[in-house]
Amino acid sequence: MRRKVTKAIFPVAGLGTRFLPATKSVPKEIMTLVDRPLVQYAIDEARAAGIKEFIFVTSRGKGALEDYFDHSPVLEQELRRKGKDDLLEILKSTDMESGAIAYIRQHKALGLGHAVWCARRLIANEPFAVILPDDVIAAEKPCLQQMVEAYEETGGNMVAAMEVPPEKTSSYGVLDVKEDMGQVVAANGMVEKPKMEEAPSNLAVIGRYILAPSVLKNLNKMKHGAGGEIQLTDAIAEDIAKDVPVYGYRFRGQRFDCGSKAGFLQATVAFALARDELRDDLMSYINEIVQVGKAAQ
Repeated sequence: MRRKVTKAIFPVAGLGTRFLPATKSVPKEIMTLVDRPLVQYAIDEARAAGIKEFIFVTSRGKGALEDYFDHSPVLEQELRRKGKDDLLEILKSTDMESGAIAYIRQHKALGLGHAVWCARRLIANEPFAVILPDDVIAAEKPCLQQMVEAYEETGGNMVAAMEVPPEKTSSYGVLDVKEDMGQVVAANGMVEKPKMEEAPSNLAVIGRYILAPSVLKNLNKMKHGAGGEIQLTDAIAEDIAKDVPVYGYRFRGQRFDCGSKAGFLQATVAFALARDELRDDLMSYINEIVQVGKAAQ
């Protein structure tokens, strides 16, 4: 019987330079889509997949991120006094119980593989998930939950995957497909940020992973890959030679790259339009802008 995936690593040590000056004092992960921080979407997805232990790999200047998950007795008391029970329930959903969350510092920006390696002592010898909060996925069934259900059948290592335009492959880890089974593909290998003409496919790895502990042993070697960084993709691919299978999972849902300004804005509009109380006003505004643009032409 396969061990359940109950631990997840959240690499959140990045400086968020693409969002300066906002990220000078505000961690990118608590910037909000509508009224919820990016990291809350990631936490909710992890909880839906059965994750019980949450490991954040952080860096200097991320104190606000840690405070976000703490209890706020004064605010809770004020909401209770004013009878704002609906807001009180929303607030409680952001709390993390003592012992459920841990913070590890990544002192040097050496890549995603290094960030995951930093949490190795909290993983021990069990499978674990990795979630990149920058990748927000809107789905009826949360992406990681889809993957956990598929992983129960396959075992090995599993990465979320989606087709991207060939000219975009140089921005992703890309799967070398051995067998395409529809929702799930078996991989011969993985290549980090290949040139378009060298990419083995256009099936790109997105920021959700379920990994065997052997990946951490591969990361112990501290091999530098693309961009001079320690790449998680390389450590996963190394498992294939050790007869630990690697699968790509074509998730059902829409992915937004909230590490980019354009992706963040697109996600904001999409998530706002999904809210009943916001949809009509926002659509009226969008239609108004469209009409003004047409008139200007």
